[in-house]
Amino acid sequence: MFHWEIDDAAYQSRHRPTDLPAIERRIAALEPGRGKVKSVWTTAGVEDRYTINFEHGSVRVSGDGTELRPLSGKKPALMGVLVGSWIVSISGLALFSNLLLGLVAAWPRRGKFRALLVPSRKGPLPARLYSWHRAIGLWAVVPALLVTGTGVLLKFEDGVAALIGARPVSLAAIPRAGAMKGFAAVSGAALAAIPGSTLTAVRWPGNDDATYNIRVRAPGEVRRAYGASIVLVDANTGAVRGTYPIAKADPARRSMSGLFPIHTGESAGLAGRLLTALVGLWLVAMTGMGILLWAKRRKPRRS
Repeated sequence: MFHWEIDDAAYQSRHRPTDLPAIERRIAALEPGRGKVKSVWTTAGVEDRYTINFEHGSVRVSGDGTELRPLSGKKPALMGVLVGSWIVSISGLALFSNLLLGLVAAWPRRGKFRALLVPSRKGPLPARLYSWHRAIGLWAVVPALLVTGTGVLLKFEDGVAALIGARPVSLAAIPRAGAMKGFAAVSGAALAAIPGSTLTAVRWPGNDDATYNIRVRAPGEVRRAYGASIVLVDANTGAVRGTYPIAKADPARRSMSGLFPIHTGESAGLAGRLLTALVGLWLVAMTGMGILLWAKRRKPRRS
């Protein structure tokens, strides 16, 4: 829930406001040694801090284009471990199904719900463990299902989007006509297209389409880290080709954009992110208690 802040904390922390021309100059200075620039993304942990992605590696910079060095002298590895999508998808589905089965197994009879929410302090240890496991499970199973369910949907984002008719933002491709407009010009045009927005991502045009895909966070958006509003800018002229604020998007696209902030708790601000982190701790507690309960109940059966 806080991996953006944890990752950014490993770098020099002096704040410098965003200066688009300065970042463009830094990109131009780094391209000869790193290949063509592919995209620029906000780091989402500290304000006015960006990651520039080249063909050969990435560089983190402050708002004025100053290259940031890790405080340890090494690239932080805490959030750099990649897990296969299929492993995450399968484990997410297993977790979601187990939560549903646990809810069905623990669901009390009529009139007994309130009593089961208060764990028993009497009786043998296995009985008390079972009481605590059942009560704690009922306390947080609904938000856990919400967090896990949205996470599973995110792993199958393309398929789910196609199923509900959420089409990606796109326009007819246009050919290149000479030198492209730079980062500062197109980013400035995108920010002006949605007043009050902040820059979150810039994707450079491909070989077959001279269009910048720029992502901004419009005022009032629930998606804190990256926003979901998109502006398409002509790389030949710097003119805005299309403006797509998420607040005016069709219901299908709004629904898909809402999965991430619900999964991370961002939709409810800092309180939501803390609550989601607590759900993670709840899952660890439930697993530990379940293993302990299984071990305690297994000993009498052996006897």
